[in-house]
Amino acid sequence: MSLQHTLIVASLLATSLASSLAQAQSNRGWDFGAVFDVTATSRALAIGARDKGLQLGHSDLTASGPLGPHVRAQLTATFETHEGELERGIEEAWLETTSLPLGLQLRGGRFPSQIGYLNQQHSHTDDFIERPLLYRAFFGGHWNDDGLRLNWTAPTPFYLMVGVEAFRGKRLVEEIANDARTPGVTTAVLKLGADLNRSHSWQLGFSHIHNRREAALEDEHDHEEEGGEEEHGHDGAHDHHHGAQFSGRKTWMVDATWKWAPEGNNRGQQLRVNIEAARITGLNRFASRRDKQEAKALSVVWRFNPNWEVGARADWLRVRVPHGDHFHSGLLREHALMLAWKPTHLQSLRLQFTQQRDAVEFENPSRRTVQLQYVLAFGAHGAHAF
Repeated sequence: MSLQHTLIVASLLATSLASSLAQAQSNRGWDFGAVFDVTATSRALAIGARDKGLQLGHSDLTASGPLGPHVRAQLTATFETHEGELERGIEEAWLETTSLPLGLQLRGGRFPSQIGYLNQQHSHTDDFIERPLLYRAFFGGHWNDDGLRLNWTAPTPFYLMVGVEAFRGKRLVEEIANDARTPGVTTAVLKLGADLNRSHSWQLGFSHIHNRREAALEDEHDHEEEGGEEEHGHDGAHDHHHGAQFSGRKTWMVDATWKWAPEGNNRGQQLRVNIEAARITGLNRFASRRDKQEAKALSVVWRFNPNWEVGARADWLRVRVPHGDHFHSGLLREHALMLAWKPTHLQSLRLQFTQQRDAVEFENPSRRTVQLQYVLAFGAHGAHAF
């Protein structure tokens, strides 16, 4: 089946299912929705998630609702194309408590980790077509895994949340050089936030990731592939953009977000500024204390009209690329400009120009990439994060 036929079939399937699901909503309190994402890309970005040409992006079908008075559930199935083939998978399948005392909440199953600012959000809510280099290099763009989460929200006049997670870790680092241990990855997160006044609000987050799954060394992987071409992912052809390309024992992250809207009315105008930074140490058994991975991202988005937004983002990535028992230094910088038209809250048309430069140890960086994305949502969707 050609790519064009795949996109047509996928869009018809998504539309049909979304319409049926929306009609099936009943008094039980269950919500059903779908997202259709199609993108045209002039040239693929280094460690990017979008192929050159026309592509079905991260599209999904979601069902969520209560299972009795104390538990709610969500199931999200995803569809996208890679190299002309339609791929599908289960992104979320979890149960979560709704009535634990003292501000506690427990979740179990498959779900995205709450580290950083963007990871827990679905990509169709992003301000840019591609996620920052930080997420693409360290988390495969959107890290979801199988595990447990316990959160505590404090009874304070400002937002204060502390959370811990324990994951299997296979969807972060699949091929490992050590014996598999469970949990393979644990996280700890602290989030703070408040409104300064009617027009200004902020959120600050700190995340720590302890990864017990040491990534298989490049030379070992190549040997196992019997001289085949080097793989640049960890999850194989049918999950190509998931998994960390650069990992390590400990990851520290900080994110800060500030939003301004006149008198709190963000429908007409809003300015959003977000900064994220991450550092990874303990790369593998051959690494010294000086070997580390680092990434930073700064984005500014301005909604100057109820239907129009413009934004800019600057990314910086510095890594240590393993070559057997030693490392090579890798560097990549990326700048992006975008213009988005959003006629309704359920659809958006986004034009983005991206430039990559100063590439060291990265193959085929794109000096100029133009992307056009159309996102259409059907049915109900959960409220977006701050």
